[in-house]
Amino acid sequence: MRTYIYIDGFNFYYGAVKGTPYKWLDFKKLFSMTLAQHNQLLKIKYFTALVNPTASDPDKQLRQRSFIRALET
Repeated sequence: MRTYIYIDGFNFYYGAVKGTPYKWLDFKKLFSMTLAQHNQLLKIKYFTALVNPTASDPDKQLRQRSFIRALET
């Protein structure tokens, strides 16, 4: 079975990993281990809203961009 994974990054971050050490997940490895053997993982698409720096967290946007670049590699 050909399989595409779509990740809602904003909800994934705020609903599952914010405040945990699990932000740097290897999605390909995670889903390869989770899916049944007959699934052929063709593509993982990660969608999110871009954040803006704030006065209380001026590096917020830089961290998000670093994370997105890491996912692209």
